[in-house]
Amino acid sequence: MLPVNKWDENHVRCWLESTGIKKEYVDKLYLEEVTGPALVELDDSFLRGIGMKGGQIHVLIRKRNELLQLQENTQEAKPSTSTTPDRTVAQTDPGTPRNASAQKNSSGESCGPVAKTIRENTASTSGKRQRRSNNSQLQSTDDDIELSNCRPFRSQNTDFKYVKDKVLSPESGVNDLITPCHEYKSFAIAAELNKNQLQSKFASEVIRFASACMNIRTNGTIHFGIADSIEDRGHKHGQIIGIKVKEREHYVDALDYIEKCFCEDLQETARKCIHPPVFVEVVSKDTQEQRFVVEVDIEPTSSLVKDKLFEVYLPKYNEGSHKVTLTKDRALYQRLGAKSELVKHNNLATFIQGLKDRDTQREKAELSSAEVHTQIPQNLGRKLSILLNDGKSYMDDSLRYILVTNRCEKDNLNYINFLMHLNIFCVFDFDENSNISGLYSKYKEHHATRSYFLQDFSNEGKTGNPPAQKHLSPFDQTSWIFCNGRSDFLGDEKPCDENTWIRTKKKYLKKAVTRICDEILPKGSFIVLFLLLSPVQKPLVDAFQEFYTEMNGTEYIVCIAESRENYEKWAHLAQVSCSIQMLEQCSVVGMKLSHVDATIQAMLPSTAQPRHLPVFMRGLCTLPSLEEEKLFSLEILCVDQCDEIKLDLLTEKEIQEIEQNFYRGKKIIWENLWLADKRLCGEIIEREACKDASKLLDDILRGREFNYSVAKLKIFHHPGSGGSTIARQVLWKRRKDLRCAVIKASYPPVTVCEHALAFRDYEEKDISCCLPVLLLIEDYDEDYLEELRTELMDAVATRKTNSPRPYFILLCCRRSNDPARLCKASPLDTVAVTHKLTDSEKILFKTKLEKLKQKDTKLEFILTFVLMCEEFNATYVRDFVEHILQDIDRSSRDTCLMRYVALLNFYVPNSYVSLSHCEAFLGLGVYTERKSRAYDFKSHLSEQARIIFIELKESTSYISSVQIIHCLVAREILHQLSGNEPQSQLAMTLLQEKTLFENRFGQEEFIKFIRDLFIRRDKRSRGDSTDTLFSPFIEHVCKAEGCEKAIAVLKAAYELIGKDAFFAQQLARLHYNNEKFKEAEYWAGVAKFHSPDDSYILDTEGQVYRKWFSFTVDKMTQEDTPESIIQKIEIALKAMKCFRAAQQAAKAERDSMNNAGYFGEVEVGCRLLKFLSTLHVFCVSPDRESSELVKYLTTDYIPKDIEKTWGRLHSRLKGLRQNLYNALEWISEDLSYFQTDKNHEKEEEDRKDEKEEQIYNPRKWLKRQSEVYARFFTSASLIEERKGGPGSQLMRRMNIYRSGGGSVTNILSFLTDKKENRSAEKLENILSFYTENPLRDRLEDNDLITYILCHITLACLAPGSAKLLPMQTLRELSVRFFRGKRPFPASAHFLLTLLYWPDEALDKEPNPDKDEILNTALHTLKRLYDIKMKDVPTRKKRIYTHFFLGKGYGLGKIVHKTKIDKLTSGSLDERRMKWLHGTVWNNPRIHDIIKRVSGWTQDRRLFIRGHMKEIPILALHRDSVPPGNENVTFYLGFSFNGLVAFNIEVENNPIVSRIQGN
Repeated sequence: MLPVNKWDENHVRCWLESTGIKKEYVDKLYLEEVTGPALVELDDSFLRGIGMKGGQIHVLIRKRNELLQLQENTQEAKPSTSTTPDRTVAQTDPGTPRNASAQKNSSGESCGPVAKTIRENTASTSGKRQRRSNNSQLQSTDDDIELSNCRPFRSQNTDFKYVKDKVLSPESGVNDLITPCHEYKSFAIAAELNKNQLQSKFASEVIRFASACMNIRTNGTIHFGIADSIEDRGHKHGQIIGIKVKEREHYVDALDYIEKCFCEDLQETARKCIHPPVFVEVVSKDTQEQRFVVEVDIEPTSSLVKDKLFEVYLPKYNEGSHKVTLTKDRALYQRLGAKSELVKHNNLATFIQGLKDRDTQREKAELSSAEVHTQIPQNLGRKLSILLNDGKSYMDDSLRYILVTNRCEKDNLNYINFLMHLNIFCVFDFDENSNISGLYSKYKEHHATRSYFLQDFSNEGKTGNPPAQKHLSPFDQTSWIFCNGRSDFLGDEKPCDENTWIRTKKKYLKKAVTRICDEILPKGSFIVLFLLLSPVQKPLVDAFQEFYTEMNGTEYIVCIAESRENYEKWAHLAQVSCSIQMLEQCSVVGMKLSHVDATIQAMLPSTAQPRHLPVFMRGLCTLPSLEEEKLFSLEILCVDQCDEIKLDLLTEKEIQEIEQNFYRGKKIIWENLWLADKRLCGEIIEREACKDASKLLDDILRGREFNYSVAKLKIFHHPGSGGSTIARQVLWKRRKDLRCAVIKASYPPVTVCEHALAFRDYEEKDISCCLPVLLLIEDYDEDYLEELRTELMDAVATRKTNSPRPYFILLCCRRSNDPARLCKASPLDTVAVTHKLTDSEKILFKTKLEKLKQKDTKLEFILTFVLMCEEFNATYVRDFVEHILQDIDRSSRDTCLMRYVALLNFYVPNSYVSLSHCEAFLGLGVYTERKSRAYDFKSHLSEQARIIFIELKESTSYISSVQIIHCLVAREILHQLSGNEPQSQLAMTLLQEKTLFENRFGQEEFIKFIRDLFIRRDKRSRGDSTDTLFSPFIEHVCKAEGCEKAIAVLKAAYELIGKDAFFAQQLARLHYNNEKFKEAEYWAGVAKFHSPDDSYILDTEGQVYRKWFSFTVDKMTQEDTPESIIQKIEIALKAMKCFRAAQQAAKAERDSMNNAGYFGEVEVGCRLLKFLSTLHVFCVSPDRESSELVKYLTTDYIPKDIEKTWGRLHSRLKGLRQNLYNALEWISEDLSYFQTDKNHEKEEEDRKDEKEEQIYNPRKWLKRQSEVYARFFTSASLIEERKGGPGSQLMRRMNIYRSGGGSVTNILSFLTDKKENRSAEKLENILSFYTENPLRDRLEDNDLITYILCHITLACLAPGSAKLLPMQTLRELSVRFFRGKRPFPASAHFLLTLLYWPDEALDKEPNPDKDEILNTALHTLKRLYDIKMKDVPTRKKRIYTHFFLGKGYGLGKIVHKTKIDKLTSGSLDERRMKWLHGTVWNNPRIHDIIKRVSGWTQDRRLFIRGHMKEIPILALHRDSVPPGNENVTFYLGFSFNGLVAFNIEVENNPIVSRIQGN
């Protein structure tokens, strides 16, 4: 026999064809060039990679293993092997005639050696199947033989079925006379004959067999439809084939031959002994053709046959006469062995003499069988325990259950309470009345559920978690799937009969099961529980077969049936997929449902006691599971949290494990705090930051300094410093005083808000008097937090109630690499937790460590705690990791896995790798034989890996995952295990691990972490230490290995992760930052190809050309040719074109506000102007004016030197001025909405290191670029030339720009200059460029806007300036913005609100015209603001208030925000906090300049009177508006979103003011 490892792909193909797997997979494996050595190494991940399904993989892997075992056995047995050919070989190759030579395969090569191997394999392999019981195995000597039991003797059970191609035990002879002997007839040909032929043949066989049994006095059964010998070609002896039964009556009537074949006096006896035929259905997966095995039982009871001898004629069909005749003589038959033989003439006397002995033996046998045998009862309670929880004393609540059930009778509803306490993931319910009177009606009284139909779970998703999964949210509430419609449903999903169900709904069942097993729940994390409560129908069996196929066996399937009858019908139908013996082993049958209920409830780890919440009146209320589950976006912390745990079931070892998990680095759980309170484990250290957080919380609750409806308390912490522990300690300590919960941030803010309100109001008598709700949110996104806060505030505002305490307190806990800086920026509501311990904390940690050591706790079990004791000292971490990694096998798979996880954990915050990914990578797939369900992943790891890995559970999908105990440890592991291998090579290897990328569970998260590894940049605003241009990993590779390596690894990532546009974008950025502009251009084009409408990618393309242009200009020499100059200009123009495309794309994007295109266009345009001014073709005047360039850019003039050579550039360059003007105007208008002092996240010293695409002081940048722009469009000589002409106005405008004016933002920036006199002089100079009589000499719209704004700004700086026009004149000028039919920019309407706000001097009488102007301006501002803001997050919609209404009249009543800032003490951050919390208004000096105005509230809305009509006003803090209808006073602000109210107070009681903090 040719050894497998010497097979080529043709041998393998031939062998594969014999295994029975689908031809398409045989062909695929052949194309993959799977040779013998490759066949030996085949694993699950490879086979899934070529598209094979689980069932086919299962067959192939098993067959391969049997083949290898056979070869191993053959090698061992070679010395004693006989050369005699094994008879079985001929039996086990059904597709080949015995005398056939070795067939040729498709390549023309002989399959002989392989075929021989296959046959020897099938002859020698026992066909063992793994069972739960170690001793229970079925054996067979043939290929893929599965044995089957015969129908019980005399049984009329119509539910009993045979499975096609299974094999009955061999034909048998006489045993104990009661146990029937068996004879098989294939009857395949006879069944197709006509009626007479069929009946004669059938009667002949039955009567011959019956008379033989009756003469021997033994029971027997003759089977028609069973292969009766090895000569029955193509079938094995005893193989169930079945026959087509056209008319059952033909078989029944055939026994009428009894009267013809037996003596007259024996005919009645024969009738009683020969029972009517039984038709047993043969079921098959492969065909719907109906076949039967026809069986006749023979029962010669002693009372009937005593002293009688049965000689018979046998009927025969005469082919010539077409008639049935009887044999000439009667014959006497007996059972000899497994055959019915004639009694030979010379043995006749002896046979007759033995008749009395046989009668006696029969009587004794009947008496013996009639005795009542005491049945030893099965220990079904123990079996139930083993099946459900591997024999542990209590059930593992980490397991989920999928329940498959049918109609539950009313009486049984009292005994299914155990289901209420199981962690049920979903239910496949085949009872259409379940919602009315069945299981669902009972279950939903105790639990929140979602009801679905099969179609809802059958939407196919290609990779990762299916979209429908997120929509269905299956992990938080039990999904109840009605598999056969609902009788009470008003829609189209009505119940149907069995055949209709198979035709219309079975396909959805298959998809639903596949989805759950393949995409949602990993193998081993759930058990499928079949609960047979009523008679079974075929669809329920189909459900079993689908689960059996998807789960590769019954290891995680359990069946419970009180009724043996129901079970047997289910089992006999299910045996098509699985043997009866296997079904018996996974089933608990005959145990009363009430006993099942009591037994399972006794195994539950916790009692079913109710949970409680505190109430406002200092009592408690009950929180049933049903109500708690409705609030699925919250993890609720109850007053008596964990009290339901049965302490007697918790062993000392388990308590120790809970404690050690925490000290190893796992997140603290409520059980840790509960056990500490019970003094069942050591107390948990309370860091000083916990006391600080508690104190801040007390201040919030007491309303010190400010109070608000939704408060924030932030905890920023170093990774591993205990920030999460502190947050949960705060909740734990407050659970009896406040309502506490943890937010599941995977749910949208609107859902969390809805649940938070319901949680606050639950069981409270008066919703205006409720306890505050403390909500913990961890590792949040700022936009998410702000949106949630806004939702909560809006919801509170609609309540129209007031409270001295906050409604909600958001405890925001987030990792940060610089928590101290973030705390300093907001000290009133922030706590920083660092690795640095205080002196008192050092003592606590040292004492705790000693106590843990006294318990003989190994240090590796408390690693994170030990590192914290050392304050994560770099040297200690290095030495610690070096010690752990001693003697590690660097080539092992788990060491490789350790390096991959370390790479992700160090560079990607909060990253992890799912346990399923780890198992797949280590080759621990679904085919690994497991001794128990409690499969321990750690047992397959090296000692070092077990120490540094911690196992977590992902909160959204509940999939277990693996992480290194700390990111600093991950860094050291990465460094020490890498040796000389660069990290880029490690990343390359990781990218090529198909096993990891193709694993289904947790795939979406894994891909996200890989993307973050290559793309996510550090940002200080997120709590990172620095701002980076690229991901920290790419920056490390660039620094340590060079940019070529970084480019190579990014290219590999692009190719292997779906050719993602953003990877191409990063490649473009990486190339241009390393001055590889051609390559950058290519990758920018690739990114644009994938995402042609993404403004950020279009901006990157512009940046490529911008950097390219700057580089070429900087490298420019005197020798540059005219052609190279043209190329440079074209590059700059390309950049500007790309930036304009980015601008247009940004306008269409609803969820972002990308202004980079405008900034980029201005940057390039200004640089291009500077470059053009240096060219010799444009002469520079002695006073350094580029008058000829200005003339070229602003007129039709073209110098002759470039008239032809620059032919394709002229039109674009002459459009440069207008393009730059448009971009500058847009930026100015944009900054008017969001104008800030500077980027608060950027420290002053970092501003020198300006990074790409970030403008840290946009106002200063705009002013500088405006001056550059104006310088190149201004010329004194041209002003003289064009005096009075159209060009003179342009020159004046450019001079205004050059002087620092020209745009709204530039003019307003004068107000921030510390030297007010200098700013006033500049403004007066700017005003001098405008016409002296603007009422007569009409200004353009934009010029008029800046002209009026110059007056308002100058009035703030120098109220007595002679240049100022009266307010009335400015009103007359601005009325154009109201009357004009064309659209005006928002700044025009903003000016109208300032100028037309009622003035004590000018508006002594109400004026409807002025009122209309004011209201129209406010409405237009609001409309333009909504267009501007699009659908961006709330946090980014914060508006800037430029002016406040002051005490005075005319322009004197307009006070700029900077004046208030100058009266406010403190640093920039401190002043910002005072604005956020409203404490800025406590300054009496501000009261002297700002005017309080009166208004009123209605239904939580704020109004003020204009000239005549009421005007709605935006309250800066929405919940500061008092409930009810009140007269109020406030300070009035003017913004580009309209009027804004600050510091709202009820007029008759100013003390009661509620100012919203941020």
